[in-house]
Amino acid sequence: MTGPGPLVRLHGASFGYSDLPVVSGVDLELHSGEVVALLGPNGSGKSTLVRGILGLSAQQGGEVELFGTPRERFTEHTRIGYVPQRHSLSSSVRATVTEIVEVGRLPHRPWWRPASRADRAIVSEAIADVGLTDRAAAEVAALSGGQQRRVLIARALAGRPELLVMDEPTAGVDSANQEALADVLHRLADRGTSMLIVTHELAALEAVVSRIVCLDSGHVDFDGDPAAYAAHVGGHSAGSGHHHDERSPRSGHVLGAAPLDPGPREVSS
Repeated sequence: MTGPGPLVRLHGASFGYSDLPVVSGVDLELHSGEVVALLGPNGSGKSTLVRGILGLSAQQGGEVELFGTPRERFTEHTRIGYVPQRHSLSSSVRATVTEIVEVGRLPHRPWWRPASRADRAIVSEAIADVGLTDRAAAEVAALSGGQQRRVLIARALAGRPELLVMDEPTAGVDSANQEALADVLHRLADRGTSMLIVTHELAALEAVVSRIVCLDSGHVDFDGDPAAYAAHVGGHSAGSGHHHDERSPRSGHVLGAAPLDPGPREVSS
């Protein structure tokens, strides 16, 4: 179970590839129950930062702690669920939704032991969480891109993580599927699921996120709640006009021109 400290703590952390630093000097904490959106222009280092937290890109300096343990000594990897950046599952995958989601349970048992009744119940619950119970027996290749993205989220949820990390979950899907994904994340947030979401589609998630962190040229240049972000973007727009140009795909306005509404909204099943 999660203790009183932060789930993730970075102090002066730097990440990159080989000898090339991409993100440097990052101070950041993620706490239980938060839904944090990580924003920034292309090339700002968002994915590198997330991969650095997960141990998938080289730590080149500073401190990284996961659940109070230095990253290099952290072994409880099932406490973090990761949904990587990808547009869809391969069309060559011949597996059902249930079979893909069952993969999320494998780290919790020896490879030779069959799934238990409890494992099957957790898989069914994860599929229900993403609204795909009626497609549980369908082949994933027959699903839309947005539905496939929800399958990947369900696979991560099946591991019962304490922190869910998602890299661009709404990218590459149409507005209807963005809204369906946002509904899924809203239900998870209402249940207290902690999330770190790399996104360009803040408009689709504006009622979900509780905190926004912005990267620019490999450095954190904003960390605050949605109302503070609105003022931050407004100030940059009134000044140089150069900053995080996160636009609504429906309205085209720059988010932050008016305060985002982080309050409850009706969620469809």
